[in-house]
Amino acid sequence: MHHRHTLAAVAAGILLTAGIGATIPAGATNAPHSPTRATALVVNARWGGHATFDRLVIDVRGAMPPVTVHQVGALHYDGSGGRVPLAGKQFLEIRLSPAAAHDDAGKSAYQGPRLLKIHLPALKGVALTGDFEGVVTIGAAFDTKPVYKTFRLHSPERFVVDIAHPVGCRA
Repeated sequence: MHHRHTLAAVAAGILLTAGIGATIPAGATNAPHSPTRATALVVNARWGGHATFDRLVIDVRGAMPPVTVHQVGALHYDGSGGRVPLAGKQFLEIRLSPAAAHDDAGKSAYQGPRLLKIHLPALKGVALTGDFEGVVTIGAAFDTKPVYKTFRLHSPERFVVDIAHPVGCRA
């Protein structure tokens, strides 16, 4: 008998929890311009040359998601797997997730380059390589193996990659 009462209490708790969750409007936390948006929006990628390094900055609206940076042999478009036609011998793949480069209506929120050749001492190109299944991927191209450091800046949210100029380079 005691077992039935415990089982009934657990079932009631599950139903109560499900009922409370169902009363929250589906779009309440995902409004495109809401500061409580669950998924960060990647809105731009920009770059600049400095005396000893080149800088790539990724602008994010909302809370900065986890970011990974990996050296890869080639860049590929997420989803299709097609090779990104960005000139270079070395590449960095920058992945932000959970993130999107489009709003809830499917309209692009990303205003940065889709595929662009750049003429800086280290950085040779930038491409948006993916906005697929909650992952935004940006690729960067280099002629030599990049030596880089990453960090975050706030107000507004930015992810920064500083790439050292190649040895013997004069900016």
